[in-house]
Amino acid sequence: MKVLITHSYFLRFDPKQWKQMQPYPPLSTLLSASILRDKGYEVHFVDTMFMQGPEELSSALNEFTPDVVAIVDDGFNYLTKMCLTNMRDAAFEMIRLARKAGATVIVSSSDSTDHAQKYHETGAQYIIHGEVEESLCELLSVLDSKGNADQIKGVSLYADGKVVHNPSRAVMKDLDKLPLPAWDLANINRYKNAWLQSSGYFSLNIATTRGCPYKCNWCAKPIYGNRYNSRSPAHVVQEIRLLKKEYEIDHIWFCDDIFGLKPGWIREFASILKQEGITVSYKIQSRADLLADEETVEALADSGCNSVWMGAESGSQKILDAMDKGVTIEEIRTATAYLKQRNIKACFFLQLGYPGENADDIRATIKLLDTLKPDDIGLSVSYPLPGTKFFERVKSELKAKTNWSDSDDLSVMFRHDFSSAFYKQLHKYIHKSFRKKQAITSLRSLSVKSSRSQIRSALSLLYYIPSAFIERNKLNSFRHETGLHV
Repeated sequence: MKVLITHSYFLRFDPKQWKQMQPYPPLSTLLSASILRDKGYEVHFVDTMFMQGPEELSSALNEFTPDVVAIVDDGFNYLTKMCLTNMRDAAFEMIRLARKAGATVIVSSSDSTDHAQKYHETGAQYIIHGEVEESLCELLSVLDSKGNADQIKGVSLYADGKVVHNPSRAVMKDLDKLPLPAWDLANINRYKNAWLQSSGYFSLNIATTRGCPYKCNWCAKPIYGNRYNSRSPAHVVQEIRLLKKEYEIDHIWFCDDIFGLKPGWIREFASILKQEGITVSYKIQSRADLLADEETVEALADSGCNSVWMGAESGSQKILDAMDKGVTIEEIRTATAYLKQRNIKACFFLQLGYPGENADDIRATIKLLDTLKPDDIGLSVSYPLPGTKFFERVKSELKAKTNWSDSDDLSVMFRHDFSSAFYKQLHKYIHKSFRKKQAITSLRSLSVKSSRSQIRSALSLLYYIPSAFIERNKLNSFRHETGLHV
């Protein structure tokens, strides 16, 4: 059986990410390709990352003439979890093209899990829910033998205009049994050139775990769920060795929801890297309560971590508690201090617009930034996705628009005391004000030994002083609506 495997993330359909130009190959897709190849299938990988649009799939369909087209989105990429309508529309067109070419279509993604009916109606015969690998292999085996797929766990089918969901499949526990992704099928040089031109270094992505055991009530987990399973440090180091040798990477993005949660994992990882003589810089996602432990941060520094993105979310404890975040403002302060002491960049994910947020909560978030001075921030607006407690809470208040078009959409999609226009302006102001203060810090620390990046940051003050002033005045024009004045 000939299998064309692809994904539905088109970088240029997300203007913010296209401008940033820091793309990562689709891990889930490449891992599935690796497994299918080991099973003896003839596999052709089509990477949509840099394509103009889904119509470019036609040439591969004509040349390869696949029996099956598997659209396997990258469950490790948070952008795919956002279920952006630009990518959904592209996936629908890919499904139509594949069906027109006579192929059986299988889809595995967060969005198809949330909206199975729409995908089936468009032409997808099978949708895989949860982890893709075992379900995909079993489904292909059944299709190859002309068998019946109605007993395959983790798969939905379409019959008589209705979606039929088979029982869920248990998650995999021994992740070391999985092969490494089929890196050789991707055009890694394309990714490398993009990174070198945009950032001056080359980063690739590695997943060391699956799932997250924490209960943040806005966090969607349609693929890997709440169970937390981890690869061994030795298995991860094996992949790092390969990527350094074959592709000369400078940096790694460990794309786990939570990195190194298993007790002793980070310390063992650092020890093996040292024994192997491997040095690597990397960034991770983690939580403030985990990082409020000096030994953990020390182990991260010893193993090469140079940036940590933590879900600070808000400067208001009231909002953190409403989110079921399970962290305190004091833990955020402590974690930031420990990271800075070990020269690890402390970066904050912040979420605006959670239900109940008022002007005092927003002021508390701005104060948190002014006080702790993180090295970078990522701002978003609360986004209700199916399968979350947050979604169930606001379901009756949702407006006609239920998904963002791209990652910079930032629409408030449920009834809120404050408008989408206000939050988009607040987003602009916080960003410009934050960059202005960074530029001031860079200017004060300039010396003859300053790097080019420090000099550029200091010079950016010429832009950020007036722009932050303008955005503040625009934000204050919403004072009658919000009671916020900055």
